[in-house]
Amino acid sequence: MDKEHIREFGYELGADAVGIAAITDYKSPLSPDPRTILNGVKSIIVMGYRENHGAVESENARISMASRMGGMELSLKNNYLMARYVEGQFGSKAAPVPFSYPLDMGAEVMGLFGDLSMRHAAVAAGLGVFGRHNLVINPRFGTRIIFTAILTDLPLSSDPPVQEDLCTECGLCVESCPGQALNEEGKTDQIKCLKASQPYGIGGAIRYFRKFTGASPEEQKALLKDSTLLSIYQAQFIGFQYTCWKCMAVCPACMES
Repeated sequence: MDKEHIREFGYELGADAVGIAAITDYKSPLSPDPRTILNGVKSIIVMGYRENHGAVESENARISMASRMGGMELSLKNNYLMARYVEGQFGSKAAPVPFSYPLDMGAEVMGLFGDLSMRHAAVAAGLGVFGRHNLVINPRFGTRIIFTAILTDLPLSSDPPVQEDLCTECGLCVESCPGQALNEEGKTDQIKCLKASQPYGIGGAIRYFRKFTGASPEEQKALLKDSTLLSIYQAQFIGFQYTCWKCMAVCPACMES
C-alpha cells in the first residue's frame, strides 16, 4: 500500500510516470554509492516527465531548452514535495536528487557524472530499457522523457522491469549525432557530446577566451561584438544550455503524447 500511495501522490504532482526500485536493484558502475547521499537508503522513487514533441523537434534550440527548463523546474519542486510527503506520511528519511545541476564539479568528475544515474534508476524502477543512444526508452513516451529521483530509507520492493526490447536498432541516433558521440555501442563519449550540444558551456568559454587573448586589438574589438560572447554570458545565469536534441528527436520508439 505504501508504494501505491506514493505512486498516486507522484501522479497528483504532475509526473507522467512513477516507478520504485529497491536499492539492491540499482546498478550504476560510474555514479557514487547512494549511501554517501543517504545513510541507510533502501529504496529509490523515480518520477518521469515527458518532453513536449514540438519543443524537441523544433529547429530553434532556445525553444527546446526553454521546454526542458520547465520540466527541470517542475521536477525540482516535485522532488522536494515527494520527499516531504514520504517523511511526513511514513516517518522515513528522504533525500531528493536533482535531474541535473548542481553537480559535483571536482577534478575527478568535472560535472560529467551525477550523484545518481537517473537512467539506471529508471530502468531499475521498471520505467524503461536502454536504447542504442544509451538513453532510456519508456514503453509509453519513448525516449522523450526525463527522470528524477528521491532516495529513502523506507523499504520498498522494485516494480517489475520492462522485459521488451523497445529499441528498433534503426541507427538513426548514431547517424544524426553531430559530435559522433555514439559511435561506440554501449557508450556515450561525453566530451564529444558536450562539445556539440553545449557550445556555450565551460569548454566553449575556454576556447573563446583563448582565442580572444591571442587576438590583435582589432580582432578583440570584433570578438567583443561576437554573439558567442553574449551567449556565453547568458549561459552563466541560465545554466547548462543544450543546442542539440538529435538523438531524442530522431528516435522512433514509442512516441506517445
